[in-house]
Amino acid sequence: MRISIDHHTLRKGWLFKTTFYEVHLSVAFTHEEKQIIRQRGLLKTKLVDRRPANARVDDRDEKFELRVEHLMDGRVDRFLCATPSQAKIYEEDLLAVLAQMKLWLDDNAETGSRT
Repeated sequence: MRISIDHHTLRKGWLFKTTFYEVHLSVAFTHEEKQIIRQRGLLKTKLVDRRPANARVDDRDEKFELRVEHLMDGRVDRFLCATPSQAKIYEEDLLAVLAQMKLWLDDNAETGSRT
């Protein structure tokens, strides 16, 4: 698994422009990892609960979940943060979750043996 994280600054808004800090995440899975994910039915597994800086109060939380299926096939996941500090904290959280995901994929590679 190869992880790439980039930070970008965006200005959004038509009349009153607001600055957001966007974190781009892309993950390149190996062929074996993709097979494990598909064979074990892990595509719908939730990795991170999150809420972007531009989310409305009445938006459902499920809309913003990061799941394994969002990272498959070289897709780039984009997430908006309000401050550069929040973007860096989000990056640290992503790295921790993806390191755990790597261990989790290794555990799912084979079934357990008799103990």
